[in-house]
Amino acid sequence: MKVRLVMVILVLVVMNFFTFNPPVLYAQEKGPIKIGYIIPVTGAFAEVGRDMTNGTAMLLEEIGYRAGGRKIELITEDDEANPATGLTKLRKVVEKDGVHIVAGVFLASTGYAFNPYLEEKQVPANYQICSADDLTQRKKARWVVRTSWTSSQHSHPFAEYVYKVLGYRKIATMGMDYAFGWEAIGGFQRTFEEMGGKIIQKTWTPITAVDFSPYLGNIRKDADAVYTVYVGRPGLIFAKQYKEYGLKDKIPLLSVGPMTDENVLPSMGDDALGILNALHYSAAIDTPANQKFVKAYREKFKRAPSYFAEGAYTGGRWIVEAIKMAGGDAENKEKFLAAMRKVVITDAPRGPIKVDDFGNPIQNTYIRKVEKVGGEHQNTVIQTIPNVSQFWKYNPEEYLKQPLYSRDYPPLKP
Repeated sequence: MKVRLVMVILVLVVMNFFTFNPPVLYAQEKGPIKIGYIIPVTGAFAEVGRDMTNGTAMLLEEIGYRAGGRKIELITEDDEANPATGLTKLRKVVEKDGVHIVAGVFLASTGYAFNPYLEEKQVPANYQICSADDLTQRKKARWVVRTSWTSSQHSHPFAEYVYKVLGYRKIATMGMDYAFGWEAIGGFQRTFEEMGGKIIQKTWTPITAVDFSPYLGNIRKDADAVYTVYVGRPGLIFAKQYKEYGLKDKIPLLSVGPMTDENVLPSMGDDALGILNALHYSAAIDTPANQKFVKAYREKFKRAPSYFAEGAYTGGRWIVEAIKMAGGDAENKEKFLAAMRKVVITDAPRGPIKVDDFGNPIQNTYIRKVEKVGGEHQNTVIQTIPNVSQFWKYNPEEYLKQPLYSRDYPPLKP
């Protein structure tokens, strides 16, 4: 009788223990962690959206759609590369779908449009591509952690390389007449002129321009090189016309990194050969981590990964690491956000990455040259500049006192 009584008591104790201390992970009972993924799926930038989707899918498949003891659910919405549409989709994923974090985000204007709403609703966000400087500078958003770059981030070290290594002293610039063009050229101009060089000409072209011949004829012949900011189809056309106009063999062409991105190089062909540029990723980075990533990506998608694909892959990994660091507790917004800001990845395909106090990456800048290797065009890395901040070598406090790089700042000097 006593033995039976003891057994009953033991059973009750055990049942009571597991009632308050369930043996399964408590995080699993909360359901999946939902990621609202807002990117352009249709329209002019559908190709970008495809690469971002590929990078994200590859990462999630690697982890089995699980992190921190919980299932990961991806809710993808098409913003059509339209900020107004994007804001509508943002409200949908937050208010209807109840996502724990927002990710993706291609256009800078969309990023700016999202910030007030994210602040109001206190929803963490990971901007994986958009690069507008002030998103993590004068208008920094507390709830945003960016794993991409600022438009001027690679322009500063690239300008120093152009001055010190290439020995160029006079540069003409041509760029698309909107914020990305202004900021990329502005950063280049500031550093290049502080080094002792001179921007002798600045030409802005409409973002809808598809014929650059009226502008090419006006390039000053005493320029040591031309620094350009064109992306997508305009970049394809510009490179082609620059060569056809007979300028390629006379005045070297420098560009912003995305102009020769892997998703356009096959179409650019030999028109891109020799173009020097700077970015934080290249499919040709010769490290074990990137070689593994490129091999897996090529096997799965039959093409080289673009910076858009790597950006989505690394951004996705950033979110996963934050989930782990927060113990799967994505409902605790402050805890999740704090984890997002503490993540450090040492073996991303692009190289080591961490974020500064403003939520922007400190990462490598790769000086790249378009070459043809094994019958395929690639951005060969010719120099690596480590740990590049959005403030370059400048004091952040002093840097932020200057105006945002714009169409007229820095001004063209006489």
